[in-house]
Amino acid sequence: MINKIILAALIFSMSLGVLSVNAQESPVKITSKVNNDKSVDISFEKEEPGTFTVLIKFRELTNTDASSEQELTIKGYSGNILSLKPKNEGQGIGYSYISRYIRGKLEPKYNADFIYTLPYKAGTKVMVAESGFVGAKYFGNATPADWKAYRFYSKTQDTVTAVRKGIVVEIRDLHDTDKTGDVAYSSKSNDLIIEHADGTLATYRGFKKGSFVIEKGQTVFPGTALGLNSSSNTKLGFGISLMLTYLKSTEIDPSQTLQNSKSLYGFITPRFTTVENPNIILESRKEYSVLLPVEVLKKELTKKEMKKQGVK
Repeated sequence: MINKIILAALIFSMSLGVLSVNAQESPVKITSKVNNDKSVDISFEKEEPGTFTVLIKFRELTNTDASSEQELTIKGYSGNILSLKPKNEGQGIGYSYISRYIRGKLEPKYNADFIYTLPYKAGTKVMVAESGFVGAKYFGNATPADWKAYRFYSKTQDTVTAVRKGIVVEIRDLHDTDKTGDVAYSSKSNDLIIEHADGTLATYRGFKKGSFVIEKGQTVFPGTALGLNSSSNTKLGFGISLMLTYLKSTEIDPSQTLQNSKSLYGFITPRFTTVENPNIILESRKEYSVLLPVEVLKKELTKKEMKKQGVK
């Protein structure tokens, strides 16, 4: 199988971040309220779990010392994110603004040496392939300098598991995955995003439609079943793609195109624990056996969670 592996191309687009500018029916709603003391409170409501970075740009802002541009982190489902106080208490604040948001905490602090588990059940043997950047292959875009994405293949359809503790923040289960041809690349995949405690994001791509066994907002642990992998290429068997990322920028060039666009997300080269090596950066076109050691579970689980998971 090694010689037949065709490195799958992956698309990493703005869909990961759910970017919006005052969009109708958007997952994040920003509102403002003028109080009796003439101060202004800006608040948010959202139905989506997880962390978002909100950017507010005031087109008009008078009678207050607040900055005209604000970058704010929001968690939970509602709350006040900014309060404007009038300089002259006898007059109101003049203001108008536009807002946009993107999934993730901006520039989170994370441990680059954190050790993840492979995304399959303990004991499973998987073939690993590094995936190319589809923007370069199909659209002439430059590959990000830190680009890293993996495809994990199993010989038969198998259960995909979480590589780390986190909260399920997004599930897309839209596309039929029962393919008969050999597809090198398709943007139509069923995806899952899990947010970790340090602000990093794990994006899993390529689930069988209707196979998800978790829900948005659910906390998962290393080894938690997520769904089934799928196959779009009969030569390669069944697989799942994994990218580990973090929000590194909120700057958008309005003139960018598919050819010159830049990712707002940074890519992490993860270290994994395997039967062959407890701390390794995976090599493409090699086979590894899944290991789920107790030490990995104890790194992030609380005592209550370890007891519930049967960890001693």
